[in-house]
Amino acid sequence: MKKFDLIIIGGGAGAPLARAAAKEGLKTAIIEKDKLGGTCLNRGCIPSKMLIHPADVALEMKEASSYFLEPVKKPKVNFAKLVSFITKTTDSDSASIHKTYESKSIKNLTFYHDKARFVSDKVLEVSGEKISAETIVIAVGSRPFIPNIEGLDGTAYMTSTQALRRKTLPKTLLIIGGGYIGVELGHAYGSLGSETHFLVRDSLLSRVDKETREEFSRVFAKHHRVHFKTETRKVSYDKKKKLFTVEYLQDKKKKVLVGDALLVAVGTQMSTDDLGLENTNIKLDSRGAVDVNMYLESSVKGVYALGDCAGNYMFRHSANFEAEYLMDQLVFKKKRARISYPPIPFSVFTSPQVAGVGKTEEELLSEGISYIKGLNKYENSAMGMALRSDSGFVKVLFDRKSKKLLGAHIVGPEASNMIHMLILAMNMGAKVDDLQAMVYVHPALPEIVRNAVNKAWQQF
Repeated sequence: MKKFDLIIIGGGAGAPLARAAAKEGLKTAIIEKDKLGGTCLNRGCIPSKMLIHPADVALEMKEASSYFLEPVKKPKVNFAKLVSFITKTTDSDSASIHKTYESKSIKNLTFYHDKARFVSDKVLEVSGEKISAETIVIAVGSRPFIPNIEGLDGTAYMTSTQALRRKTLPKTLLIIGGGYIGVELGHAYGSLGSETHFLVRDSLLSRVDKETREEFSRVFAKHHRVHFKTETRKVSYDKKKKLFTVEYLQDKKKKVLVGDALLVAVGTQMSTDDLGLENTNIKLDSRGAVDVNMYLESSVKGVYALGDCAGNYMFRHSANFEAEYLMDQLVFKKKRARISYPPIPFSVFTSPQVAGVGKTEEELLSEGISYIKGLNKYENSAMGMALRSDSGFVKVLFDRKSKKLLGAHIVGPEASNMIHMLILAMNMGAKVDDLQAMVYVHPALPEIVRNAVNKAWQQF
C-alpha cells in the first residue's frame, strides 16, 4: 500500500492545496476521475460566461433603438463556432493542467486520473491499488440534480453540462427550473435566438432578497416566457420529430409545452454518493454533504471536506476560500483556528444582472433585527439616464443601532462589479457615515450606491 502525507480527492478547488503541499515537501496525491479544473473550468463558471457575454451583446443589439440606433431584431450567431471556441479554450486549459501533472514536473505530487473509493476511514482504492494518508481532503464538488419526472429518463434532455457544449441553437428551449443556472443559460440561449419557456415551481431566484427577485422577474419576463406556480408532471420525446412535450399543472389545470430542446436545471446534488463512504465512519448530512465542523473536519479525524460537497456555500469563490484556509491549517501548519467566513457574495450573470452580499431584508425581519433601508433606482442617477434605464436598483440595509452595513442587493447593469464596493464595506465593518463620506466619481454607476446610502443616512 502506498502511503502519502496528504490525499486530495477532486481536481477543482482542491488542486491548489495539493500543489502547495507538494511544494512544501509533503508526499501528496491528487485524484480526479474527470477533466482537471473542476466544474468551474469545464462545465460551469468559465464556459457559461463565455457563452453569456455574446448573448449580452446580442441583447444590446436588439434593444439599440433605445439609443436611437437601428436595432438588429434577430442577430445572427454562428452558434457552432461559438460553442466550439468555448469548448476548445476550456479543454485546452484543462489539458495543460493534466499535462503538468502527468509530466511529474511537480516534485512530491502523484496524479491519479481515475475514480477513487474509500475502503476504510483512511484507505482508498484507485487504479487497482490501495493508497492511504493520515490527512485526506474530499473536494468532489456537486453535479446537476435530476428530478423524478415521469418519462424524463431516457430522453435527450440537457443539464447545464450538455447545454454548454451543444452545437445547435434550438428553435424552442423548454427550461425546468428558475435558479441561478437556469436563468443564466436561458438568457444566453434566448438572447442568441431561441424562444425560451421557463417552468418554475414558485419564483425565479427563490433564494434572493424578495424585492430584488421581484424586480428581476418583472424585467426578465419581458424577454422570456415564464410560467410560474407550475408542477411538471410528465416528459415525452418524439424521436422522429425530435420534439419534447412537457405536461404540467398550473392553477390546477393540465397544460402542455412543446420544444426541440429541454434543459433541466432544478439544482445540484453533492457528488459524495459514489465514494464508498458507507465503508467509513464519515457522516453525511441530509443533503448528502460531508458533515464537517468549524475546522472543515469530518466525523473522522484527519478527513476534511471543502467546496460544494462540504455544503457550507455553493460557489467557486467560497471553495477557494476554504482551500486557502485548509492550506494554512494542513500545509503551513498555522495555529489551529476555526474557519471564519467573511461575508460571502453572489452574482447571477443574466439580464438583468443580480448580485448580493450579507443579509436579505426577509432575514433581518425574521431575526428581529432593527434596520434602515436605502433604495435607489438606476434611473435616478446620471449614468442611469445615459443607459436609458427603466428598471433596476441598489438596496442597502444598515443596523439601526450600530449603523453598520448588514446587507446589499443590486439588480441591474454591472451588478456583479458594483457589489464589490459593498463587499469591501462589510468586510471593513463600514457604517453608513463611512459610505456617505466617500467621494464618488460623477457620472458613474456607483453613484446609485451613494444615492441609496444617502437615503438610508437621512433616516438615522
